[in-house]
Amino acid sequence: MARTDLADLGDAALVFAVARYEQAALAEVFRRHGGAVHGLARRLLREDAAAEEVAQEVFLRLWRQPDRYDPDRGSLRSFLLAQAHGRAVDVIRSEESRRRREERDARRAVDAGYDLEREVWDLEVSERLGGALGELPEEQRSAIVLAYFGGYTYREVAGILGAPEGTVKSRIRSGLSQLRGALDALGIGAPT
Repeated sequence: MARTDLADLGDAALVFAVARYEQAALAEVFRRHGGAVHGLARRLLREDAAAEEVAQEVFLRLWRQPDRYDPDRGSLRSFLLAQAHGRAVDVIRSEESRRRREERDARRAVDAGYDLEREVWDLEVSERLGGALGELPEEQRSAIVLAYFGGYTYREVAGILGAPEGTVKSRIRSGLSQLRGALDALGIGAPT
């Protein structure tokens, strides 16, 4: 159909042409009603980019599901505006929900408290622990590192080190005892 022919068609006939996948018919629907759809979305969302997305979704939905429009229930413009209104409200609700979720998460973070002093202390303890761990004999250090920092079981540590499980347990126990003494000497006691 020529563009001049489309301009002469009523909205119902245009939607029928859209149902036959005539792109020019959709372009004519957009020419007639796109400004009103975008304007309503812009008024509700107060953001041009979001309004453009809503308008695009409304016309894409018409392209994919033209049978949803029933000319007996009202004009095409009112149908498209109702679609735009519903989609814009969904966007507003989603944005409001996201904002509330972020505020709630921020309040939780504040309530949990960011304790700079505690974080500095934790870093200091970590450095001192690393130093004390470095002072241990290699067989004790490697067993402790595998078990406590590597997450391996005693049996797995024994397999990795090629030592009997009882020996590995003894090395770990002995190494932890030495670590405890070294940390006590540095003024860092076991956590309470």
